[in-house]
Amino acid sequence: MGNMKKPHVVVIMADQLRYDVLGKGFTPNIDRLAKEGVRFDRAYCASPLCVPARGAFFTGRYPNENGSLINAWGTVDRKYALVRSGVPNLYQMMENGWDSWHTGKQHLFTEEGQMERSAATRTHWINTEDDYGPYLKQHGKRRPGGPAFSGRVAEMNLGRVTQMQRYSIPATGCYEEGFDYFFDGYFLKGAMTALRERDRSKPFLLNAMFLAPHPPLDIPEPWYSKIREVTMPENVGQWYAHQSPLQMYNLTGILGARYSREEWQEVWRVYAGLTALLDDCVGKITDGLKAQGIYDDTLIVFTSDHGEMLGSHSLWQKMCMYDESAKIPLYIKFPINFVPKTTVSDEVVSAVDVLPTLCDYAGIDTPAGLSGRSLMPVINGERLGRDSIFIQYDGNAGRSNFQRCVVRGDYKLIVDIFKDEIFLELYHKDDAGETNNLACDGGCRSLVLRMLADLRAHMARTGDLLSLPQDVYERFAADYGWQ
Repeated sequence: MGNMKKPHVVVIMADQLRYDVLGKGFTPNIDRLAKEGVRFDRAYCASPLCVPARGAFFTGRYPNENGSLINAWGTVDRKYALVRSGVPNLYQMMENGWDSWHTGKQHLFTEEGQMERSAATRTHWINTEDDYGPYLKQHGKRRPGGPAFSGRVAEMNLGRVTQMQRYSIPATGCYEEGFDYFFDGYFLKGAMTALRERDRSKPFLLNAMFLAPHPPLDIPEPWYSKIREVTMPENVGQWYAHQSPLQMYNLTGILGARYSREEWQEVWRVYAGLTALLDDCVGKITDGLKAQGIYDDTLIVFTSDHGEMLGSHSLWQKMCMYDESAKIPLYIKFPINFVPKTTVSDEVVSAVDVLPTLCDYAGIDTPAGLSGRSLMPVINGERLGRDSIFIQYDGNAGRSNFQRCVVRGDYKLIVDIFKDEIFLELYHKDDAGETNNLACDGGCRSLVLRMLADLRAHMARTGDLLSLPQDVYERFAADYGWQ
């Protein structure tokens, strides 16, 4: 990196944050990080689901290559949620050279078990999700959300067994217990403790994993009432003729399609308020760094594990490949002694690129076999020279609904799979709402076939458990009448 002194490193990760709600006037602290650092305008998660998204981010490897494919809250398919034994992650790679702290959500699951319970870890694990329940019980406070904030969904495991589950719905409410007992109030308290109690003889590493703006949308004042009005994108509450009907077999459509555009307006308002709460947490951390005189020596990564549909395409939550779900904010603010030559990049990048970028800049030995590439060439004004990035979804609690996606140049190809049926979608980057499915245009046949070939090669290279039929385009065209 050219710097003899190791930088302090702070990773701030939101949960389920849409990239396009930032920069609207109610996130000044996050927007300031974007302005002071490098902003990647075409950054994507590796999987639009919490556990595999974080597995990919913290290992620099696509889900197929690290083993973490699904959330697997049940026991049937749980092995598919775990990062394989021996795959190094950011904590393990940095905790010997840095004074390492983690606060907040911890959805990096490994075959060795939860990292905070490992006798070998040198990271300080404080104010985690596991600690939050006992904290509320100790103070006699209720947890945000509850039965009124969830709905029933039929969900498949092993591709053949249907089970009834409950998942969050776009209900809103005011959490009367206040910020100190809200998820992110508790997680922020941990971040501020880390700043106070850090070992000042070593560079500081903080992974601050917030829950906001993930539902439940049961949020405290003043944020519940803070945002009076939000302008929604045109695709909210709309179902387009050529979008995948297979989404109706997924909770995205099962829950999302029942709400009108008018009903989404209040959901958007409260989601914006929760995003403003997240922004205030970010401000507290950056103010704390400045108060200790280390802000200028700190590399800050701000990102989200994935996005949120929030009614776009009449869908809810994530678990699909539209930009609202799969695209993520990614800002990297460098120490003051490093001046990036690029401050805004339109290069297509992936969450798996963050770990090799940190290794490159901070002088950490980069593990062999990473899927990601260091973004330092882009930051130094060059092109990355990579053709494509890939995204995958293998189901939520079990392997069931499947999607594969390749983003290449100006185009994104989505392959949606349920049982024996496959639906294709192709979008150009200038189609901001992704409303014109070019896969239904016979003139794009050759482009679709080239991108399918890219996807097949990636799936074979990474040991994907799925394969795509060679005649998938022809079957799609015949089944849906595009021939």
